[in-house]
Amino acid sequence: MTEIRRMAMISLHTSPLDQPGTGDAGGMNVYVVEVARRLAARGIEVDIFTRATSSLLDPVVPLTDGVQVTNVHAGPFEGLTKDELPGQLCVFAREVLRAEAAQPLGHYDIVHSHYWLSGQVGALARDRWGVPLVHSMHTMAKVKNEALAAGDNPEPGARVIGEEQVVEAADVLIANTDIEAKQLINLYDADPGRVEVVHPGVDTALFRPQDQAAARAARGIPADALVLLFAGRIQPLKAPDVLLQATAELLRLRPELRRRLVVPIVGGPSGSGLERPTALANLADELDITDVVRFVPPVPQDELAGWYSAATLVAVPSYNESFGLVAVEAQAAGAPVVAAAVGGLTTVVRHGRSGLLVDSHDPTDWARAIEPVVVDPAYRDRLAAGAIAQARHFSWDATAEQTLDVYQRAGSLMEAVAG
Repeated sequence: MTEIRRMAMISLHTSPLDQPGTGDAGGMNVYVVEVARRLAARGIEVDIFTRATSSLLDPVVPLTDGVQVTNVHAGPFEGLTKDELPGQLCVFAREVLRAEAAQPLGHYDIVHSHYWLSGQVGALARDRWGVPLVHSMHTMAKVKNEALAAGDNPEPGARVIGEEQVVEAADVLIANTDIEAKQLINLYDADPGRVEVVHPGVDTALFRPQDQAAARAARGIPADALVLLFAGRIQPLKAPDVLLQATAELLRLRPELRRRLVVPIVGGPSGSGLERPTALANLADELDITDVVRFVPPVPQDELAGWYSAATLVAVPSYNESFGLVAVEAQAAGAPVVAAAVGGLTTVVRHGRSGLLVDSHDPTDWARAIEPVVVDPAYRDRLAAGAIAQARHFSWDATAEQTLDVYQRAGSLMEAVAG
């Protein structure tokens, strides 16, 4: 394959310019931004195509040196749900192709699409431009529907079909973990020879241990508080309700902890959570724990790093995670993680070393997992040291290098088929 000089990234349904933690913006946003930045640092020009969600956005926005975001007009700027986006695929794809057609022949050397909607557009671009398509699923409908959160909506059949089409079309599929690779092969009949595992990373310059007392003082948290932190989108899939229910159970077991307990929920409603934006606050009221729960709007990454440092532990009770960036970021900041034993979280968290994995979503099981971390400072310190060590296994620079290798392999596979 020829040298990769310029590439198109497609992130249709969520913009790298959006604040993670609300709407559809989350770990995938962070992934796209971090990988694009590091590819650019290696001399590759990266154009990210996303759907414009505001008339105030410039058509093209520089993200960093070598990376620019193109805001494609496809459908109304606001009020369009993710389930309605398939109706805008043709318009979005047309505008992406039009942008490339305005450039000299052979402008892009590769396409990397993120999430199935982007993969549909990427498959069309691949055929039109004659370049390899690398696709990252990030989440999969069949996996989500197998372990659906209570009160959540199943993913529609149209998405399942769309994902199957993208799996078939892509030259190489990038999986975040070995578990995700097996899911692609077993659930979507992906060719094992076209699936590559590349772990996402963490920015250890940003997410690093900070002085906990200072981090707490900056957020109005007492120095001796026991802080159980949730960070992420507020939706059934992420299961923040499990942490609230576990908190109520913990206080039943240990009522003396009430005066020190602080439970920050950092994030905003997303997905089916938008249908019941006050549900979590209502639950806290029903459980009689409003005095210990704090609802914090989504915050920038540097502010999130401070929240991790302020935490006694970070809870990640999701029903599914393809990787679990919150877990690795928290560990890098020195916070033990109590996580559901699902998906990529079993790769990110080392049970008993950097945190604890809970093999259920039963609040009693969660309370029992949280309790020793809260009441035993020596145990907590051991987990915190293990968390920092575990996070060192994940690096965005390594992610970018391995992704570049995948691009080269995708080109070789495409040339072999053509030849």
